[in-house]
Amino acid sequence: MPVNLPALPFSAKSASGAAPPPKQTANREREYLRSHEVEKLIQAARKVGRNGNRDAAIILLMFRHGLRTAELVALKWSQVDLRAGYIDIRRAKHGHDSIHPLRAPELRALRQLQRDYPDTQYVFVSERKAPLSTRSIRQIVARAGLLAGIPFPVHPHQLRHACGYYLASCGHDTRAIQDYLGHKNIHHTVRYTQLSPQRFENFWTD
Repeated sequence: MPVNLPALPFSAKSASGAAPPPKQTANREREYLRSHEVEKLIQAARKVGRNGNRDAAIILLMFRHGLRTAELVALKWSQVDLRAGYIDIRRAKHGHDSIHPLRAPELRALRQLQRDYPDTQYVFVSERKAPLSTRSIRQIVARAGLLAGIPFPVHPHQLRHACGYYLASCGHDTRAIQDYLGHKNIHHTVRYTQLSPQRFENFWTD
């Protein structure tokens, strides 16, 4: 269902004069977003400013591929194979790299980016075709959270957690999720399966 949002101007440099939340925000109500909240973020971002398609694609890819902010801003077109439908994920923090399939929503978003920002080395760039900063990503996501009506401050890393919790809730193998997110230590992955409702589906049969 489309979200009715006010037509407010927005740029990565200024979000109504408000600074983005700090990289480490204390006392967040939840450390992850639910999939329907991510969809609200995407719809909100798409409807704001001249770079709506880009900003919606940022949120989509961070969620679908569990990208950290540093991994997103470093993403280059040389890592993307639109014809075969794959993306080469290069993890930060000494994580394990992997190759992920691209599904139809991501392929459409990336092809639109190529049309909107041609002849660029990096996937996500400013109107001047310079790579976006991590600060800009925090602003974009925080602004989308406000417009989407999320009742707590939204930070980009919540999208990475959202990916892990979503995959766990779908019943995917913990080892596979570990590889998908690039965790070196499976203990970082177990947090998602511990909170998955799938663990308790058969506890009651009435």
